Amino acid sequence: MGGLNVYTYELFKEHNSKVASLVGKDFAPATHKRYETSLRHTQAFLKFRFGVIDINIEKIDNAFITAFDYYLRTTNKCNNNSTIKYIKNLGKIIRICLSNGWIIKNPFVNYKGKIKTVNRVYLTEEEIQRMANKCFDIDRLSQVRDVFLFCCFTGLAYVDIKKLKISEITKGIDGGLWIFTNRQKTDTRSAIPLLPAATQLIKKYSNHPLCINKDMPLPVPSNQKMNGYLKEIAAMCGIDKLLTSHIARHTFATTITLSNGVPIETVSKMLGHSSIKQTQHYAKILDLKVSADMLLLKQKLEHRYEQ
Repeated sequence: MGGLNVYTYELFKEHNSKVASLVGKDFAPATHKRYETSLRHTQAFLKFRFGVIDINIEKIDNAFITAFDYYLRTTNKCNNNSTIKYIKNLGKIIRICLSNGWIIKNPFVNYKGKIKTVNRVYLTEEEIQRMANKCFDIDRLSQVRDVFLFCCFTGLAYVDIKKLKISEITKGIDGGLWIFTNRQKTDTRSAIPLLPAATQLIKKYSNHPLCINKDMPLPVPSNQKMNGYLKEIAAMCGIDKLLTSHIARHTFATTITLSNGVPIETVSKMLGHSSIKQTQHYAKILDLKVSADMLLLKQKLEHRYEQ
């Protein structure tokens, strides 16, 4: 490739092919998937705006990026953070061109897209208890509730509980049962000591035919079914929140661990985060924990500095 013969879609496709070959080494599967999605959005925009399947890289300017941003938000109905991520993935291709001298000006110089902090939904301790105590007459609802609670007590994402094997639950350094697994999204290691509630759920399904046949600790349905049944469960438990499988992971980070004084470094390691920055957004929403900690401090210092 060189000069005027460098084309956007062609280069993006070549880049993604290299990423695919490095999955499990330098890249997580989710990274490759995100680049592939960005490539599809880019080509769809080229057809929508210009009626072509590819475009010379030199024609990508600030106006192109601004129009692409608008297209993603309106025609594609992407939210702000998804739009920014797709645009930044295209930015990776632009950086490749800049480093190779195929273009001189960076069209992203004046692009001001900014990721917005998302308020994470999670269950309170009272809501967890309400769900755990609820009796269901329908097995599928009972099983989905149990899978959800297991994720609340372990911090596992849906893809990780879906692939979890009994063989990955073994004795840890303290003699208790631990989960030792790699997160599918980032391929980072997670080592999670099992809380008693999680251990009880494993015992509950130890003789379940699906668990025995597939070496699974719990019978996990498809994510679509899981999220659909969780809506029913929330309504039956009087929980006015849009429950999804991922809310269990948020609940583990907030209500189960950080709110009970588990250090953020420990929580980050159990969640399998590659950076503690990924965990910090959970800590930001815990005003209740701040209030409780300061109340203890007030009681401790109540008469210490009186004059």
